[in-house]
Amino acid sequence: MRKQQIAIFGSTGSIGTQALEIISNKPDLFSVEYLTAHKNYRLLAKQANQFNPRGLIISGKVDKKKFEGLLNYNPEYIGYGPDELEYIASEGNYDTLLNSLVGFAGFMSTYVALKNDKRVALANKESLVVGGKLITGLPGYTNGNLIPVDSEHSAMLQSLIGEDYSNIQKIIITASGGPFRDYSYEDLKSVKVEDALNHPNWNMGAKITVDSATMMNKGLEIIEAKWLFNLNADRIVPVIHPQSIIHSIVEYTDGSSKAQLGPPDMKVPILYSLTFPNRIDYPNKTLDYSEVIDMQFKPVNYELFPCLQLATESLKSGHFGPAILNAANEIAVERFLNREIRYIDIPKIIEAALSNIQSNTEMNPEALKEIDIETREYSQAYLR
Repeated sequence: MRKQQIAIFGSTGSIGTQALEIISNKPDLFSVEYLTAHKNYRLLAKQANQFNPRGLIISGKVDKKKFEGLLNYNPEYIGYGPDELEYIASEGNYDTLLNSLVGFAGFMSTYVALKNDKRVALANKESLVVGGKLITGLPGYTNGNLIPVDSEHSAMLQSLIGEDYSNIQKIIITASGGPFRDYSYEDLKSVKVEDALNHPNWNMGAKITVDSATMMNKGLEIIEAKWLFNLNADRIVPVIHPQSIIHSIVEYTDGSSKAQLGPPDMKVPILYSLTFPNRIDYPNKTLDYSEVIDMQFKPVNYELFPCLQLATESLKSGHFGPAILNAANEIAVERFLNREIRYIDIPKIIEAALSNIQSNTEMNPEALKEIDIETREYSQAYLR
């Protein structure tokens, strides 16, 4: 492999920090060209001082003097504001953009990068959720430059290498079930923020952890998989797998199944997205087959996880359905984390938004932005 120049959007988050750990261990294979953060300027400055990227972006409002005063070198470029993300995604000098931004904010970066046939390692679920119809028509997508980072979609991709996609019978997408997989609906009424943030297997940011608790993350991943692998959503089946060892299974028309296994560790799919289609030596954790490995599977109880049902229904509610679903969910989760609503109110807000917001406008980035704003305003007001 030749040395790759990497841009990391969202470098201060969980995916970004793990990617930088990988890069620091493989300086002969990777260099860091751009790093971005929303508001965590102190950590961004620390990362910048270690890797000396040519460009830095802060998309949120921070004290510029404080941030730049923490830097011990002079970057070629420092940008402020969300529009700077689109500029670098489109015009930046990099080989691979690792997009680990959270939420709708990551869509335009993916869109403009793929429009310019750039290579994108995608950890931002919302890019395909809100605009999969647009993304799949871009040069970067059709030329194979969109590589998934999510452990589930990486597992699907790895299980599909060398296979004809027309031979897929279905894809089984596994879910830990989060902290509430054994709860009753009555139990959910008393769930607190701290309970939802206590994930049994993964260490992630607050928003993604709540999405895992509601299983909205699995609904978003089903929508992603539909666009990534050109499948109808009813052929992507979620299954509870508490151990998070099998990350996805592809079942073929001849009755065979292929799966990708490993401990719950995001470094494997992050690394694979940066080296695809190659593999390199790296000391990632592996399963210990000298011990008993317990693996269980059970069907999803949709009464406990209505968000999962809402996600699949959003695909049938019109081409803006997933965008409405995503925006309503982001606001509902934010309001829950702010202790404004109960945990069981999250799906109520999403369902109301899907029922009351509609648009027949032709889909394009501007229309998506408008429907996103409208949905967020509605979701902020609902249940007040």
